[in-house]
Amino acid sequence: MTELAGELRRAVRGEVDFGVTARALATMDASNYRRVPAGVVAPRDPADVAAVLEVCRARGVPVVARGGGTSIAGQATGTGVVLDFTRHMDALLELDPGSRTAVVQPGLVLDRLQEAAAPHGLRFGPDPSTHSRCTLGGMIGNNSCGSHSVAWGTTADSVRELSVLTARGERLRLGRDWTGAPAGLRELAEGELARLRTGFPDLPRRISGYALDALLPERGADVARSFCGSEGTLGILTEAVLRLVEAPRARALAVLGYGEESAAAEAAAGLLPHGPLTVEGMAADLVRSPAGLPRGGAWLFVETGGSTPAEARARAEDIVRAADVLDASVVTDPAAQRTLWRIREDASGTATRLPDGSEAWPGWEDCAVPPARLGAYLRDFRALLTSHALRGTPYGHFGDGCIHVRIDFDLLTEAGVARFRHFSEDLADLVVAHGGSLSGEHGDGQARAELLPRMYGTETVRLFERAKAVWDPDDLLNPGMLVRPAPLDTNLRFAALPSRPVDVAFGYPADGGDFRAAVRRCVGVAKCRTATAAGPAVMCPSFRATGEEEHSTRGRARLLHEMLAGELVTDGWRSTEVRDALDLCLSCKGCRSDCPVGVDMATYKAEFLHHHYAGRRRPAAHRSMGRLPEWLRLAARTRTARLLNALVSVGPLGRLAKRIGGIAPERRIPRLATWTFTAWWRRRPPAPGTGALVVLWPDTFTEHLSPSVGRAAVRVLEAAGLRVALPPTLLPRGGAIADGRTRAATALLTARRARVCCGLTYLSTGQLDRAGAVLRRTLDLMEPVLRAGVPVVVLEPSCAAALRSDLPELLPDDPRAAQLAKAVRTFAETLEQHAPGWTPPALNRPVTGQTHCHQHAVLGDTPDRRLRDAAGLTGDLSGGCCGLAGNFGFEKGHFEVSRTCAEDQLLPSVRRAPGDAVVLADGYSCRTQLEQLAGVRGRHLAEVLAEGLDARPGQPGRPRRTGEAR
Repeated sequence: MTELAGELRRAVRGEVDFGVTARALATMDASNYRRVPAGVVAPRDPADVAAVLEVCRARGVPVVARGGGTSIAGQATGTGVVLDFTRHMDALLELDPGSRTAVVQPGLVLDRLQEAAAPHGLRFGPDPSTHSRCTLGGMIGNNSCGSHSVAWGTTADSVRELSVLTARGERLRLGRDWTGAPAGLRELAEGELARLRTGFPDLPRRISGYALDALLPERGADVARSFCGSEGTLGILTEAVLRLVEAPRARALAVLGYGEESAAAEAAAGLLPHGPLTVEGMAADLVRSPAGLPRGGAWLFVETGGSTPAEARARAEDIVRAADVLDASVVTDPAAQRTLWRIREDASGTATRLPDGSEAWPGWEDCAVPPARLGAYLRDFRALLTSHALRGTPYGHFGDGCIHVRIDFDLLTEAGVARFRHFSEDLADLVVAHGGSLSGEHGDGQARAELLPRMYGTETVRLFERAKAVWDPDDLLNPGMLVRPAPLDTNLRFAALPSRPVDVAFGYPADGGDFRAAVRRCVGVAKCRTATAAGPAVMCPSFRATGEEEHSTRGRARLLHEMLAGELVTDGWRSTEVRDALDLCLSCKGCRSDCPVGVDMATYKAEFLHHHYAGRRRPAAHRSMGRLPEWLRLAARTRTARLLNALVSVGPLGRLAKRIGGIAPERRIPRLATWTFTAWWRRRPPAPGTGALVVLWPDTFTEHLSPSVGRAAVRVLEAAGLRVALPPTLLPRGGAIADGRTRAATALLTARRARVCCGLTYLSTGQLDRAGAVLRRTLDLMEPVLRAGVPVVVLEPSCAAALRSDLPELLPDDPRAAQLAKAVRTFAETLEQHAPGWTPPALNRPVTGQTHCHQHAVLGDTPDRRLRDAAGLTGDLSGGCCGLAGNFGFEKGHFEVSRTCAEDQLLPSVRRAPGDAVVLADGYSCRTQLEQLAGVRGRHLAEVLAEGLDARPGQPGRPRRTGEAR
């Protein structure tokens, strides 16, 4: 391998990487299969591709072309050299609106083509649910389809010409009338005309096998079309000329509700004469929340187009009238349509967990039958599942008769794998009996190629082998796929994992306490690899900043998988490869909500750091910022905040402090408050109140760095009629409690000057033993509050998220952890739930800023939006992550990534805002990032409302402060 790597480096201009990380990232796609490659090459141009083929052919090393790595049949994995086209060969070379064509390189992501075509009223027809990260090369290799195939067909229907390199280095330009055909292909086809005319099922989603029937003279002898769906086994694509279609100017979405999926399937074919753009189906088991959906246990998503919104809506209403449904709705608002489509697109991830939490896997992801037979096929399919004691929830392209499903195969035990094989054989026979195709979208790969003789017969499969030999006589390209395949029950990715659970600190309640199951959550859907965040989404800011797979959620999950496997990553928790990949994880928790399968990389990172540094010296940043609450309490206790502020403002001393603390030299050390929030609280006069009692959590940031937020929150909460107390005492200023035992206990604890803490900084740096101790002490302090059942108001979103999610997962055996998590309220939740009659001041101003990433991922911001609306604060906050993310953006080496993350959404949204806009940022990190990178003062919602309360009657609000917004 060392000699091969050296020869490739001398031969190509692109990157050649035979390191552990690069190989680990390419071991899997989105299938059940795993192969360890020899290395990865990112070619810069076709000359590089030709050089790789020449070197590998001389050494007999296989070559596998790879795009976004979202294939579900295993065809993007291999043991030789993997060609990664996403790094350099990802350009849109030409777009001609007149001829409605585009010239693309294979690594171009579909959404980039759509964005370029949209201003011309054009689009590429096929659009798989992975459109934000799948590549055109991968789509051509698999002959991908997507939800609009009832209108615009498959990728093969949109291909005009293809430039390919054969395994022996021949450059071909494929087209119609035998253009570009390699020597021997025409003779092969013309000698088998009868078989080509009769041996291929006629249905819209026949993807399985080679499309040799496209070579028939009556079909134009289309060599380019016959190449589509060949899964990288015939040649390597370097360029494609694609046909674009006219995009409807307006769209409407009819959502039709049915009792169950068979009824929806029966109805789907009958809607096709109405000319819909989509007829997509899914069942209720795959829907996290039915909000926005009509009544039913299954739905059809039927999109219509028109030259005007009224025309599109009229067509949708015609379909509703023609359909026999339980309930229906027609949606014309584009944002509401996108929300509904996300439900459908996320099914490829949500389907991997059944309603009871059981794991479910691909493998029989996309069989297709004639649309008119879909209802009958689904009933037989359900019966087959039952006979094998298996479960799965179908969804997919009902209008084309193509069904996706994840099934709860046991792929961890010998008996479970045997059942997987037997079911696969029986299902293949069932699909064939209904006149269908084993693959209707994702290709055969290893998952189905072994069973192709059941669909085509032995002689046609031999014809496939002969065609492969014409194109690739040395069997160099993606061997083991389509022809002479590996058995479908070998190379399973789960076989490499340890047979017993590993010892971990977190409880992983959603995964049965098993870290292996947590890592298995990532099935490779790769939603984390999107170049732009859609709407309020957060995941994955580090990937968007670097563009590197290892800095995506999927990439990190792959490395953790290989760490557990121990074949590539051999030093377990001590792995530097895993550590380096996790180093740029911001712990934003975006994947916890945005990943369709709920991968929680922030927790996995904390777990890894806990083990990685066990018994070892930690980085300086872990000691300084990881233990921040301790240092800040010490400064407050010794009353040295003013002195420390002065010292770090002196250039040499500030630089020295940053060097010692592992802080990025580009950062300014924030100033400490000279008067803490609790000090202000003790000295304030009693506040009368008769409303509900709430406990305000004095988090570290509010206490020592921004006490103005705490003071403002008290002002607003009391104005809303609530009685406010601070832990550990339940005594509000001037109030009383009835429980004498509680009074005595809280007096004792207050005398000890004990402080509650959510443990956030310890968690984010993986100091889980210390975090556990801090949280147990906090639970001791909070016992009076928990016994009284009083809500706990947490102003800092990251602290609220830590208490609501990390606390019960780190201390799953302590019932008080779940009690405290349940008691936590955000500022807006508190006002909505415990002061429902209160009306906030009318501020009547636009807002800008960003929803805190932890709020988005863990807490939810619906009450905040309602509160802003009630106060007349108009406009939406951006998504994404501010990039500071607690200690992350302050750590040495993270500044550029931190700034790039801020420039993704937060800073542009603030710059675009009107001059009178209020810059909202509930998180201390977000406010600090705004101040340090843009000179903008962001404020907590509590501060904005408190200022409105202090304004004189009739005054519209305070004037904007200098630098507040741009």
